[in-house]
Amino acid sequence: MVKGLYTAYTGMINQQNRLDVLTNNLANSATNGFKKEGSTSQSFDEMLAIKIKDTSDMGLPKGLGDVSLGVKIGECYTDFGQGNFRVTDNIYDLAINGDGFFAISFTNKAGEASVKYTRDGAFTVNREGYLMTKDGDYVLNQAAAQAGNPGQAGYIRVDPNLELQVDENGNLYQNGALLGQIGVVDFADYNFLEKYGENLYDLADGGQVQASDAQVIQGTLEMSNVNVISEMVEMITISRAYETNQKIIQSIDETLEKAVNNIGKA
Repeated sequence: MVKGLYTAYTGMINQQNRLDVLTNNLANSATNGFKKEGSTSQSFDEMLAIKIKDTSDMGLPKGLGDVSLGVKIGECYTDFGQGNFRVTDNIYDLAINGDGFFAISFTNKAGEASVKYTRDGAFTVNREGYLMTKDGDYVLNQAAAQAGNPGQAGYIRVDPNLELQVDENGNLYQNGALLGQIGVVDFADYNFLEKYGENLYDLADGGQVQASDAQVIQGTLEMSNVNVISEMVEMITISRAYETNQKIIQSIDETLEKAVNNIGKA
């Protein structure tokens, strides 16, 4: 068994995983409120190489040193750093300045409703006046967001024919009358947040919802926190590391070929 082949192979697999994560970040660089991901690497536990059946040591195993078995894929993580703001002047576009997420009543294909969370504040209003996401999910008020209740009682309804004002606390006003408060919540530990898809997050069992002190900014959207330039530079680094491991495998393969075809004939 040639250890170098397996070490280089694990390196290629690890770089491929890093590239997959990076390309997903680049693909979502223009997605509102998207949070980039990163990947980690771990080394396999080193093993003690021993020499066996050696008569010089009375047939007893003798340690030769540690052997590295390469690298394995670690965990992926999410960078929840805030993205830049883009002013749109759309009264239904909202951005969160600080730590927190909008609470959304999400309905899956089976018709089951649950609370999901997002930083994408590109909202709209349907014909009935309900505040919704661009994908057709209802935005929840503060009480429903805090309680984790996706029911209709927590939907936010406005008059689509009147101007809407939203203050920094998320309170919604029309004609000077308070209509309610948009649901913005935070979490005690972001490790319990899981990416669900469709730019939404799900809270895993054990996660705790808590109040958010973030500000809500009307007429503004938070952009992705992906830095395209740094991601492209990282892509070049990954490609070179992948090619290096590839060349190692080719070199070992050529060495084995010479050993079999030339030395083996002698």
